[in-house]
Amino acid sequence: MNSRTPDSETATRFLIKARRTLAPARAWAGDCRQRLQGASPASPIVPYARNEKSCSYECSYSGQCLPDWLSGTQTVLDTKTDRSEDLTAKPDHFASPLSELQDQDIFPCPNPASRYIRRRFHFVMRTSYFLSLLLLSALTAAAAPTRYVISELGAVGDGTNVNTMAIQAAIDKCSAAGGGVIVVPKGTFLSGALYFKPRVSLLVEKDGVLKSTTTMADFPPIYTRWEGIERYWTSAFLNFVGATNVEVSGEGLIDGSGTAFGGGGRGGGRGGAARGSTTNAAAPQTPPPGPAPAFVYSTPPTTTATLNVLKSATGLPAVNAAGVRLPGGGGLAPPRLMVFQNCANVRVSGLHCLNQARWGVVFIYCTDVLAENLDVRNPQHNIPSSDCMDIDSCSRVHVTGCYFECNDDCLSIKAGKDEDGLRVNRPSEDILIEKTHFAFGHGGAAMGSETSGGIRRVKILDCIADGGNLAPVRFKSQPSRGGVVEDITYENYTLNGARTAFDFNMAWRMVAPIAPPAKVLPVVRNVKIINLHGTVDSAGGISGLPDSPILGVKFENCHLTAQRGLVLSNTRDVDTAGLKIEVQTGEPIVQRNAQ
Repeated sequence: MNSRTPDSETATRFLIKARRTLAPARAWAGDCRQRLQGASPASPIVPYARNEKSCSYECSYSGQCLPDWLSGTQTVLDTKTDRSEDLTAKPDHFASPLSELQDQDIFPCPNPASRYIRRRFHFVMRTSYFLSLLLLSALTAAAAPTRYVISELGAVGDGTNVNTMAIQAAIDKCSAAGGGVIVVPKGTFLSGALYFKPRVSLLVEKDGVLKSTTTMADFPPIYTRWEGIERYWTSAFLNFVGATNVEVSGEGLIDGSGTAFGGGGRGGGRGGAARGSTTNAAAPQTPPPGPAPAFVYSTPPTTTATLNVLKSATGLPAVNAAGVRLPGGGGLAPPRLMVFQNCANVRVSGLHCLNQARWGVVFIYCTDVLAENLDVRNPQHNIPSSDCMDIDSCSRVHVTGCYFECNDDCLSIKAGKDEDGLRVNRPSEDILIEKTHFAFGHGGAAMGSETSGGIRRVKILDCIADGGNLAPVRFKSQPSRGGVVEDITYENYTLNGARTAFDFNMAWRMVAPIAPPAKVLPVVRNVKIINLHGTVDSAGGISGLPDSPILGVKFENCHLTAQRGLVLSNTRDVDTAGLKIEVQTGEPIVQRNAQ
């Protein structure tokens, strides 16, 4: 294991902080020098009069000194040598902070007291500098986690051997040693589900590939949230539960092998190898048995906050740990690509993610998340439920510089579903999505359909949606969901041939079995759409519920070219004054039960 050398940016940042620690000493020196101005060279400094207002001493020396060099652009004139020095040049960030002071007579008074103060000043400066270097060394050492390179710990990157046991052992070893980073080097490393522990991060280096097997047995049930309901469900390929300060990064690839799992339904995939095996022989998979009511949860009740994994999918419960009956039945779906669950201070950056078997990058109950410069795609558009990113009941999330392409919503913000979502009642809030490219997909940045806990204070800024994107601006829910979706802003949004610009649908996908309406129907209100421009097949529709109309949508400086216009249904206070639609057929805006 090697220690990572800090990059120049990190070193610069710490050195700048070190330079700032010297500022008080410099200010003190400037004050001393000004006090010495005017002192007689033949006599020591004698403070014969104290000016209480200015808190300075009056001296009798008539030497010349221009304004304090520490405060801006100026020149110090040394009356001893009749030389002047330009002190405005900035040293290199990596130069010693003392370099700009050395060999400079910053106290031009040729007075014994001046020389004494100057020597004291240089002593303080040098001491502060070396203390800063010691602090820098300690911080730099702390910022360089231990690397656990999986190819050095038994993993084989030939694309054939299954390395689940070797990689999991490396994760366990890293955690036991106090933490570090698991490194995937060049090669293709096949694995089943991996469970990352606190203080363990992941780095996939350039030309490194971490590839999922396609055997359902490699992904045992984990207690999680799936489609808005807490329950045992298929483990993700990469699982992070209850971690703080976790980072997943690199220029490499995480491959979910989604096309090899097969496309339909809830059953298992085909191909792959059993967990921990050494080959990857293809074989059809049989869905695990359906729920069994005799299942008994642990005491205290199982939660999503800690890692809870079953050995097999046999005898899954019919209710979750809160006693909420689970919908559906039969086998489990293929795994999500990576799930961060009950995590804080998460950073995911730089990675290429390919063919997620179900949802891609998923955040559940997380706070303070940064997802940047990710490329997540299913380029063949043939994997169901392959959302690129899902943000589920999370706070303070920043997504920037990403590219999304899939066969479902490119990005979906969720907050729980129906009875269980209302029980948890945890919102998604304070979210910024910016500078992101939504290519092919069912939606660009979508709200819902799991809205039970509420979604609020979300901004989508400076984004692009391509042709093939079904609805770049999308809100969806059902009467059973409940929850309030509010204070949502789309700003500076470019649509390049998208199919439908706006899709607000509060009765989305009403197929059996249909849950009963919530006591309080879902509410969508206070939506701003600003500077949205482009071409679309249809402007789309804004459709609320008869007993819960969509409230307060405002358009500002929006211009669309479309074949068909916008239909408003069950809406109140929708301001279309800032929306211009050029249509080929029909009216630009059609209102039905809209006020």
